[in-house]
Amino acid sequence: MRVVTDTARCVGSGQCVLTDPAVFDQSDEDGTVLVLVEHVEGERLAAVEEAVEMCPSQAISLADD
Repeated sequence: MRVVTDTARCVGSGQCVLTDPAVFDQSDEDGTVLVLVEHVEGERLAAVEEAVEMCPSQAISLADD
């Protein structure tokens, strides 16, 4: 699965980074989400699915490759 983010919707809460810091980071400029790993599977996919659910602004989603 491919990790998709919408930085225009992101409010910089950092929940994604707390959920999976190997996949997500935050911009030094405005705190919006940065994707470090675009394609995920297996256990990593489960963590990203949790980050999708926890995102307060619904700025993260998953798409089929």
